[in-house]
Amino acid sequence: MNFSSITPLEWWANGATALSVFLAAIGSLFTWPVGILGSLLFGCLFFEARLYADVSLQVFFIATSVLGWVQWQRAGGPVQAARRHALHAGNLVGMVLIAVLVCLAYGLLLKHWTNAYAPFWDSAVLTASVLAQILLMRGHHQTWPAWLVVNTLSVPLYLQRGLQVTALLYAAFWFNAWWGWWRWHRLQRIAAEA
Repeated sequence: MNFSSITPLEWWANGATALSVFLAAIGSLFTWPVGILGSLLFGCLFFEARLYADVSLQVFFIATSVLGWVQWQRAGGPVQAARRHALHAGNLVGMVLIAVLVCLAYGLLLKHWTNAYAPFWDSAVLTASVLAQILLMRGHHQTWPAWLVVNTLSVPLYLQRGLQVTALLYAAFWFNAWWGWWRWHRLQRIAAEA
């Protein structure tokens, strides 16, 4: 990896996003404003790399980060937010099916109307990320398996586009998703015992 070829924009985007993801895993309210900054920076980076679905995703992340910030602040954290927004298995299955359909439709749109690199793969990252973000906003522990899918898809895509630091970060996010999943289960147990 040639670190001298990595732009300051990529470094800053990765740093802000790494901090935001760590803060999400520990259930900190500060995950949201830090995540907004990371999304702004990544939006610029992905535009330069012609990953247009990822640019759209950053706009979505900014909007949902504002909503997640409000939801967690009102509820008192992710565990309490999950209590307000119960997730039933049927709802989760429906959300996954919608994500698959949107992935295919957006991939077709990008393939036929843009010069996007890997339009279907990029769309899969987008739709899985949207699903994971909605689950995160509502405080559901199922957000973490969804982030595992996102990270698994993202690493090779970003490597192919020459975004080595971003690929490395998403590889670290893969491990963080396992830790976040474990941590949120622990938070739920503690809340249930209290």
